[in-house]
Amino acid sequence: MSGDLQHPDRDPNRRQFVAEGQEPFGAILSCIDSRVPPELLFDTGLGDLYVMRTGGEAVGPVVTGSVEYGPMTSGTPLIVVLGHQRCGAVKAAYKSIRTGKPLPGNLEAIAEALRPAYEQAVREGGADPVDSMARAQVTLTSADLRSNQDLAPLVRKGALAVVGAYYSLDTGKVDVLAGAPS
Repeated sequence: MSGDLQHPDRDPNRRQFVAEGQEPFGAILSCIDSRVPPELLFDTGLGDLYVMRTGGEAVGPVVTGSVEYGPMTSGTPLIVVLGHQRCGAVKAAYKSIRTGKPLPGNLEAIAEALRPAYEQAVREGGADPVDSMARAQVTLTSADLRSNQDLAPLVRKGALAVVGAYYSLDTGKVDVLAGAPS
């Protein structure tokens, strides 16, 4: 947030070190938005994070499997579902669902995946329904991952934290919305 970046683990020595194997400390499911690259936001380097990016953090079996990979194969102790301010995918899905006009091509699959967040945002109201929907998507997705049949046992025994977070494009601040470890 302050701009005091360290740029760790980005040199040829690190590349050689992780060439034979990896043990990332976290997995991040974030949006495809070009303004929200997790490796840069969290100032990490090669081998530090598993990163999955989908429109509006929409999930399905392949994405969920990708998120499960680190915790289930190498004991990665942290999953972060990272939403963000002014999400274009959420905005498009919100408009599509509200008006009943489907998005073109496979973009409609994103809108359908975000429908539960839309429904929650409508129920809760608020000044900015698109922002409410973006936050709801983070909260719902992180809750789904925490209760996932394969991840839940790791969460229960304290080997895995699944955190929902929200990134402000304006300030660079990341707020935890749900699942902060105690």
